Amino acid sequence: MMLSELNPVALAALPVAAFKDHLRLGTGFADDGTEDALAEAYLRAALAAIEARTGKAILARDFRLELTDWRDDWAQALPVAPVSAVASVTLRDAAGGTETVAPARYALERDLHRPRLKGAGGYLPGVPAGGTVEVVFTAGFGPAWADVPPDLAQAVFLLAAEYHEHRHEAGGGRAMPYGIAALIERWRNVRVLGGGGA
Repeated sequence: MMLSELNPVALAALPVAAFKDHLRLGTGFADDGTEDALAEAYLRAALAAIEARTGKAILARDFRLELTDWRDDWAQALPVAPVSAVASVTLRDAAGGTETVAPARYALERDLHRPRLKGAGGYLPGVPAGGTVEVVFTAGFGPAWADVPPDLAQAVFLLAAEYHEHRHEAGGGRAMPYGIAALIERWRNVRVLGGGGA
């Protein structure tokens, strides 16, 4: 399985000014844009860390999932949530030939934690021997920061502020602070039974 992010979070979607206000950065000094670039970097790093811990795409963007076979012939769990749309399903044979699957042959089963691609009225389309299947989909709570649930938005701000506060410290490996971990706990996807069917 390989998951690729097809387009990064747009700078316009990041709340750089609000985050600078959160940090209570000084104003009235010459603005060379340095603080904006740093704020953006801390927000992107915090966003990535929170998304990795929760399995959620916080801001909407497109992803491509590439598989050598379906995990289940009836349905395939998608690795990030929430998924709002499946743009395409493409079968690729061993020689590189492609076939775009008709949207009538599959359906998105929406779920906040484990969205799935299901076969419409039966099995998912068969993956060619020695080939792959690519699923392109959109995941995220929405395109704007206002679409993000408040607890996740707060967790991103707090973690980005933590990165800002400790930016001169060498090393890493620090655990996620308890307050941030508590904010994201309800969004974490807990797998049981070895992740069967997930």
